[in-house]
Amino acid sequence: MPKPPLGPNVVDIAPTDSILTPYDHEHAVTYMRLLDADADGADWREVVEIVLHIDPEREPQRARRAYETHLARAKWAAEHGYRQLLRSGWPSVH
Repeated sequence: MPKPPLGPNVVDIAPTDSILTPYDHEHAVTYMRLLDADADGADWREVVEIVLHIDPEREPQRARRAYETHLARAKWAAEHGYRQLLRSGWPSVH
């Protein structure tokens, strides 16, 4: 499995499927960054700008929705989806 990109574009609303999607695989690094920022208590506006590449001043509703849904998906992936990632061989070690 190829390594996920470091800063892929995001959709406005993260997936809510009960299995990992191709989008989740592509955004695995994004999810990890969101979880780290959340654990550090970072301001969501700063996180959304740096990690999700959305300007919270210009698009406050879109930014908040994208942040909340992606953080929720990241938490789901950390609690449930990671098993699917590991079974699929991610990350590959070379």
